[in-house]
Amino acid sequence: MPNADSAPVRATGAPPAAVDATLLAVPVLGDAASDTLADLPGLDAAAAGAIGDARSSGAFRGKRRETFETGLAGDGWRASRVLLVDASSGPEPLSARLREAAAVAARAASARRVERFAFVCRGEGDPAALAQAVAEGVVAGGFADTRYKTEKDAAGAAPACDVVWPQGDGGPGAAEAVERGVTIGAATNLARELANQPSNLLRPAAFAERAVEAVEAVGVATEVLDEPAIRKRGMGLLLGVGQGSDAPPHLLVMRHEPPNAPAEPVLGLVGKGVTFDSGGISIKPAAGMEWMKSDMAGGAAVVGAMRAIGALNPSLRVLGIVPMAENMPGGRATRPGDILTGASGTTVEVLNTDAEGRLILGDALWHARQCGATHLVDVATLTGACVIALGAAASGLFARPREWSDAVRAAAVRAGERVWPMPLYEDYREQLRSELADIKNIGGREGGACTAAAFLEAFTGGLPWAHLDIAGTAWIEKPREDAAAGATGVMVRMLTELALGNRNW
Repeated sequence: MPNADSAPVRATGAPPAAVDATLLAVPVLGDAASDTLADLPGLDAAAAGAIGDARSSGAFRGKRRETFETGLAGDGWRASRVLLVDASSGPEPLSARLREAAAVAARAASARRVERFAFVCRGEGDPAALAQAVAEGVVAGGFADTRYKTEKDAAGAAPACDVVWPQGDGGPGAAEAVERGVTIGAATNLARELANQPSNLLRPAAFAERAVEAVEAVGVATEVLDEPAIRKRGMGLLLGVGQGSDAPPHLLVMRHEPPNAPAEPVLGLVGKGVTFDSGGISIKPAAGMEWMKSDMAGGAAVVGAMRAIGALNPSLRVLGIVPMAENMPGGRATRPGDILTGASGTTVEVLNTDAEGRLILGDALWHARQCGATHLVDVATLTGACVIALGAAASGLFARPREWSDAVRAAAVRAGERVWPMPLYEDYREQLRSELADIKNIGGREGGACTAAAFLEAFTGGLPWAHLDIAGTAWIEKPREDAAAGATGVMVRMLTELALGNRNW
């Protein structure tokens, strides 16, 4: 994965004035009255008063992701320029605001061809959590997927970064926190690369091969089930989705099993891995279909998380399972009205072949249970209905029981991933009742995200389970101040935090 790792990011004990960097990035945490930048004495004087003028005149208004840049010429300041980045108060925790500001700064530094910049980690909070968030943001902001560009300098290279503190020292554990943030940021970028990969170059076998390479490098054990092995296990739902393509389906199993980990709990992470989704016989409209190369973003998130988990080595057994298939309208493709039988024995009447993600996840959730998972999380670009409900601002969270939902949501908050709880009423399961089989794969137009989640719940065996619908958050179509266009790597941080965090589940 040539672009997943960024330029070096390190913690340094040098005070902001003394750091050897071309550009000094300063997150601004409020307006001029609430954040006077008093912890950076002499900064405005070194900028010839330009910072104060910009803030008082409205040239820097404190809008989300806004920046203001000016020169530094005062004695004692080694950086030649300073970049103010808005991280003003709002509903997000400080760690999330610093992460975003660091990504904005990294992209700005890259656009200016700056080789090394410094970012000032400011504000009250857990120093380690803030330092980790800054490192994650720098690595994410430095990401540019130029693998298929002939002009490699079309985007600036990812700049190196020194993380500094106003007092000159981040305290005990700061360096380790930055390193942890770099690891998680690089794993997020790995997921972005995988989900950006064009489908002609990332069919199921290639996806499995690249995932194995990525996670085995950090000690995660792997097993890849090919089509005969999938058929032997009776996974008729995965086979049914993949049979319309000349690229056979695969199932990837990844295991993090440290010797000091207890036998339970076992966290099972399941990610949808549809490497291209044409919709099958229920074919999609042509407009926007190119984004269906990223219909494996949930699977990419699980691969990225397993990469980070293997590198950070929590004392917890973690399974990562990714069913991989192409959904194509070939002569052997599943037809609307067909009935498939899953590995669990559940029969499914397929009324719409474009509701394929839930089918392959059904078999994967069953397999996670066979592998010993005691707690389940699945991640999938599952429904357009979730996009209508939540837009691109948050991923939908469906979970049982309440304690597990709370644990997953708390991990998301700590990781800076937005999720929003959605209902799992019995009414949604009733919409899936079939006259001919155990269950239908769609329940009509109403409550589409909820009926999809209800379908998945039928395969969880009553285990604590959470489903994350990332259809609206898995990619962005246009670049932003903090992120390149394309895959976002959403949920890598949350899944990693769930494995790393203090477990009360």
